[in-house]
Amino acid sequence: MTTVMLVHGAWHGPDCWAKLKPELHALGYDTRTPALPSSGAQPTAGMHDDAAVLAAELASIDGPVVLVGHSYGGIPVTEAAAGAGNVERLIYLAAYMPDKGQSMYDIHGVPEPEDMGGLFPLIDDPRNSLYGELPDDEAEQLVSKLVEQTVRSFAEKVDAAAWQDIRSTYIVAEQDKAIPPALQEQMAAHATEIRRIPSGHSPFLSQPHQLAALIDEIVRTA
Repeated sequence: MTTVMLVHGAWHGPDCWAKLKPELHALGYDTRTPALPSSGAQPTAGMHDDAAVLAAELASIDGPVVLVGHSYGGIPVTEAAAGAGNVERLIYLAAYMPDKGQSMYDIHGVPEPEDMGGLFPLIDDPRNSLYGELPDDEAEQLVSKLVEQTVRSFAEKVDAAAWQDIRSTYIVAEQDKAIPPALQEQMAAHATEIRRIPSGHSPFLSQPHQLAALIDEIVRTA
């Protein structure tokens, strides 16, 4: 059985995958949804800590793994998968896709902070940036569940780029208001293939059935 390991983005936790998991289970996949320690209540962990958690989770899985990183989650995925022997496909879902030696700051072309301590401010207008396609009541509930995120997670540079050795698919969210689609297209040039979904930043919430079918298609046609 192929395991689909779902890695959440900044300010989120594993519960964001609640709609997608049953759709993948119905298609015959097992799932794992590890929690990144850089997100939470008063977190202090950085990107390397996140990558270490993912590497340990990967090592605990028997059989092939499809590793899906959403948004910030693409960064620790890029490092963690480089040391794993069971990842058969990387999927970057509206995600950051760094090269070796890059951080999120580098990808955006902005200076790194002198002080990497502390927390990074929440994205502007999270209701529309993250959940623009969802009904108001659902979006407001999701915004209320957002947690804190460390500056270190955005500032630390990856030590390895797994997509250089593992086949990868980039899924561009064409209506994304959090990571501009133009930037996604730029990063997607690194990938083995590019797919697109007509959604905002969180298709696992707005289009879980369609996203699960797309992941299944990617895996089956690899």
